[in-house]
Amino acid sequence: MNVPDASFERASPGRPRVLRAILAGGFIAGTVDIGAAALINMIDPRTILHFIAGGVLGKAALQGGAAVEWLGLFLQWGMSLVIAAIFVLAALRLRWLTRRPVLAGLAYGVVVFVVMNYVVMFFSAWHRINHFTPRSFAFNLLAMLLFGLIVAFAARRFLVRGRG
Repeated sequence: MNVPDASFERASPGRPRVLRAILAGGFIAGTVDIGAAALINMIDPRTILHFIAGGVLGKAALQGGAAVEWLGLFLQWGMSLVIAAIFVLAALRLRWLTRRPVLAGLAYGVVVFVVMNYVVMFFSAWHRINHFTPRSFAFNLLAMLLFGLIVAFAARRFLVRGRG
């Protein structure tokens, strides 16, 4: 007989738990993503922030200073919080997202990868779709899989009874 693990029972997550899940998932995943992008491209994380700000400012962002870097960080964290919020709000209705965080996080990472590279980039000030080498595709996809896992485990941590 298969007995469900009591730790998987849904807590009655109030706003503080939901907010903590979003904030933890968004800020941690967003920050790690900046570092991953810097490692993948072998460039300074501040340069990554310039490229992120370029989503609003276009090429002019590459010539900017600290204010542009702050804008890039603000945009990165803002997008990351929205991405985390979508997952957390979905997890409130779809229990399997917190029961199976590895599967859910990996699947969400793929969705985030596709949306960011083939939708958001196209509609940003860059107006392009990223083209990857097999190596850069693999590394960028891995970074988004990690992003999805961080968000999924943050949701599990704060939405499941006995955690958070």
